[in-house]
Amino acid sequence: MTRRRSSARFFDPTGARHGIPTWPWRMAPPHLRTRRQLAAAGLRPGGQEIAGQVLWNSRRYNAPGGVRAAYLYDVRLALPKRTPTDRQRAALGKALAARRHCPTCRRDAGYVLPRHLGTCLECADLAEMEVTAA
Repeated sequence: MTRRRSSARFFDPTGARHGIPTWPWRMAPPHLRTRRQLAAAGLRPGGQEIAGQVLWNSRRYNAPGGVRAAYLYDVRLALPKRTPTDRQRAALGKALAARRHCPTCRRDAGYVLPRHLGTCLECADLAEMEVTAA
């Protein structure tokens, strides 16, 4: 039988132990949200300071001490996300299209070209076959 470690060591709503208010996983107050939660609601932090953090044990990504953190922002101080202008959208579309354009065969590959190859996969395979044949 495996025992779970108590998350009581992460409960510090005053910030006396960790420097900023800290809660265990899924125990933060409802008005505090992560960046992703704000983004899902169409909001952004808007320059506000970090209001707290959520800590949890993890073996993922070799986190130092096996502890991961997510910073929290006050939803009451959050601002709406900015919407890009039509010119910004057009520029972004052109930039993304350029990442799909193969310089060797001069066609749209339909996917973002791997940077380490610099060409589409078909052109990279042809170049590799030419090198091994020579």
